[in-house]
Amino acid sequence: MKPLHNFPSIHFGRVIHQRSTPKNHFNYPVFYLRIPMRTRRLEPHLLKRHGIGDNHFSWISFFDRDHGVQEPDSLAWVEKIIGQSNLPPIDGEIWLHTFPRVLGYVFNPVSFWFCHNISGKLIAIIAEVNNTFGERHSYVLNPPNQYEIFWGENLSAEKVFHVSPFFNVEGKYLFRFMRQPNNTNALRQVSRIEYFEKGVQVLMTSVSGTEFPLDWKNKFKAIASFPFLTFGVITKIHWQALKLWLKGAHFYKKPKPPSIQIT
Repeated sequence: MKPLHNFPSIHFGRVIHQRSTPKNHFNYPVFYLRIPMRTRRLEPHLLKRHGIGDNHFSWISFFDRDHGVQEPDSLAWVEKIIGQSNLPPIDGEIWLHTFPRVLGYVFNPVSFWFCHNISGKLIAIIAEVNNTFGERHSYVLNPPNQYEIFWGENLSAEKVFHVSPFFNVEGKYLFRFMRQPNNTNALRQVSRIEYFEKGVQVLMTSVSGTEFPLDWKNKFKAIASFPFLTFGVITKIHWQALKLWLKGAHFYKKPKPPSIQIT
């Protein structure tokens, strides 16, 4: 299957979460959307044609205010970040990988903005992280002294934002993104995050999915298989937190959020 260029697509896959100490692993199925945000700007009915509510209620919908600084144009927010960063020109497509709203509700632990130049090279990735306290922080990922991001390479960022009460705000993240055909020649993407404290890996999380056209058949599959997708995400987060607390994991008080929302 060729990449679904400039058309939104749907990915069916899994979320994996592996903590080292105390050991706590979970693995559950999900779906997420891949949206060409600059094409969406040029074609205002793009998502509607694919059966997705665009800034209005539907079983599956996308709202700009679920991203960035909660303004009506999330792409403008990303373009502002790009303009303020020391990055090569990003004049191509910007793809957003994100959980949609399902029945009007969403919680996105992390969304990814893949920013390309006009020739299709991947120049930067913005990892947009949310915690369960309603706070948000974004990490701009771009390899130092390098023009292009290659699939499979490691990108790092210092942790500055509170996500879990069972980890302190210290250490660093190592991000790795892979996109390649699977054994059926469909494109499979993996977004992997490793978290290190004092040089030791203490957590690995990943979101993976195989890409399919965003047509009515696959939309029905998503609704039938995951009728309460994002309710399930937040429920699983709190259930795993309870299990960690019962195992005696150290509990860290939530600090104030960083003074800047983008690093």
